[in-house]
Amino acid sequence: MIYLDLFLGFLKVGLFAFGGAYGAIPLIRDVVLSCGWLKDEALSNMIAISESTPGPIMVNLATFVGASQAGVWGSLLATLAVVLPSFLIILILTALLKNLIKNRYVQAVLRGVKPAVIGIVLATGAFMLVKALFPEKSAADSTDLVLTLALMAMYFLPRKFSKKKLSPILFIVVSAVLGAAVYTVFPG
Repeated sequence: MIYLDLFLGFLKVGLFAFGGAYGAIPLIRDVVLSCGWLKDEALSNMIAISESTPGPIMVNLATFVGASQAGVWGSLLATLAVVLPSFLIILILTALLKNLIKNRYVQAVLRGVKPAVIGIVLATGAFMLVKALFPEKSAADSTDLVLTLALMAMYFLPRKFSKKKLSPILFIVVSAVLGAAVYTVFPG
């Protein structure tokens, strides 16, 4: 039964996630929490890990949740389910793409969906930031707040004073090292 639940749950994510992985995080959160596969804190941690590991976030999350619930077969089924709709849609669209993309109705739909996806991504980011800084069980952790502010400064200041952007890889590595160092010295 868990195999069918994993397949159908992540098939739902794959079918209705529009706008990429960040737009899918609320849907993944809803499916995973409603099925009781992970607690909210564990899911938030897995989202962070999925963002910093190679591969698409949705695939990484599906693989992890599937493996945590039903081992290798669970990870394979969840991963297959989350990528199957996109694979089939892209396969069909490539056959129709020449005429379809120029259609004014298709263009109108894409222009209409774009602001919704941007809103979903921003809302998800704000939700995760608030959850990280203000956990339900305790007041704001000053270490989390200082690290968040330091990383924000590291990300935005180079853009303010020079035309060079900070390398995302460097940002991820520095964030990981800084987090490991700070939480080793100040655990909890």
